[in-house]
Amino acid sequence: MERLVKKIRDFNELVMFQHSIFSLPFIFIAMIVASDGWFGSSLLILGALAAISARNAAMGFNRYVDRVYDKENPRTSGRPSVDGRIDGVSIVIFTVVNALVFMVVAYFINDLAFYLSFPVLLVLLSYSYFKRFSSMAHIVLGISLGLAPMAGAIAVLGSVPMWSILLSIGVVFWVAGFDLLYSLQDMEFDKANNLHSIPSLYGSSATLKISAFFHILTVGFWLWFVRNAELGIFAMVAVGFSAVMLMYEHYLVRKDFTKIDRAFFTVNGYLGFVFIGLIILDKVAV
Repeated sequence: MERLVKKIRDFNELVMFQHSIFSLPFIFIAMIVASDGWFGSSLLILGALAAISARNAAMGFNRYVDRVYDKENPRTSGRPSVDGRIDGVSIVIFTVVNALVFMVVAYFINDLAFYLSFPVLLVLLSYSYFKRFSSMAHIVLGISLGLAPMAGAIAVLGSVPMWSILLSIGVVFWVAGFDLLYSLQDMEFDKANNLHSIPSLYGSSATLKISAFFHILTVGFWLWFVRNAELGIFAMVAVGFSAVMLMYEHYLVRKDFTKIDRAFFTVNGYLGFVFIGLIILDKVAV
């Protein structure tokens, strides 16, 4: 039993399960808006399973194909995929199983969700290779998580309304913006290993400016989403709170690069949960 628990912990560390907090709130935000309130326990379970399995597949694939780089990077050399705790075959099986779970869950949601599960998986898996030839990897990661709100709308409505696209674009720039900050930690390693990232190509000063611009776009698209979806005052407060949190994130990173982890995990984690809480209040108030 102890061995099983340890293996579960190793896989949890492999995919950094706690990072699911970035995408899950925005799936459910879209589902709440699409259903104009509670969308049902069945969709709650299916939506969570789809989001978690898709992310696990993407992270498992990323860890597998990046082993050669992770082994040489001091920041990542302790990952289970490179220190011997989880072998390559186990990672491949884990990735394939989660990809299949995602497609099966999508099948039980509705036809459109199932048909789109294939191209969605391709987008999620493609991120792992982008850094080898393009600094657009940050945007691709943003798109990977930005698909979540549209997926939430599809789960409820079987279609993609305009407001879900606006919410998704906001998520794309939100994720790309904080990934730029996070990638500052690997700037020198990326340079030395010919990996393409905005920090390694343009330096920390330009990266901070581009990240700030992305987050300005985030706030703009989320305001547009609120207006297009005809939401109320609590939704506006959610966007305002997000703007303040993003400013605080940039303050932390600009002040001290050692605060990147705090900015990445804590600030962005609170942002998502407060956002969904205020959207729920917005619907209750109505």
